[in-house]
Amino acid sequence: MVIDPSMESPRRPAGRDHFSLDLATDLSQVGEVVEAVAACCFAGVTATTRTRFRLCTVVAEAVANAMVYGNGNDPTRRVLVDVELHQDRVVVGVTDEGEGFDPAVVPDPTDDDMLESECGRGIFMIRRLADAVSFNARGNTIWMTLPRC
Repeated sequence: MVIDPSMESPRRPAGRDHFSLDLATDLSQVGEVVEAVAACCFAGVTATTRTRFRLCTVVAEAVANAMVYGNGNDPTRRVLVDVELHQDRVVVGVTDEGEGFDPAVVPDPTDDDMLESECGRGIFMIRRLADAVSFNARGNTIWMTLPRC
């Protein structure tokens, strides 16, 4: 894992309120990534336990989804985690090197016929825990906005 505050983001240039992590596809890194993002996002900020839980959960889900579904667990493919820090909120983007997907067709895991399926649970949780969720047109980048305090 590389933490590089000077790395150019797909969305905006780097600065003191922005950092990126460039990751190999390796699920064993997810916990370390979550800890690094949380440490940077909450440095000098008093955040509630609920706010910390929300951020850590969506980052873990998005990074794991990018590695497993986006990159097909291919260790030669990369995942970029892009974090913008604002006074009252944080925007986290996760980009994989996969073909992308259409988030509109992800099944609702709370539908009766989907209760036994694992499909869609991560996106469902992200949508419930983040204040705002959006995807790029290709479907290989997710942006999640959450409170910072």
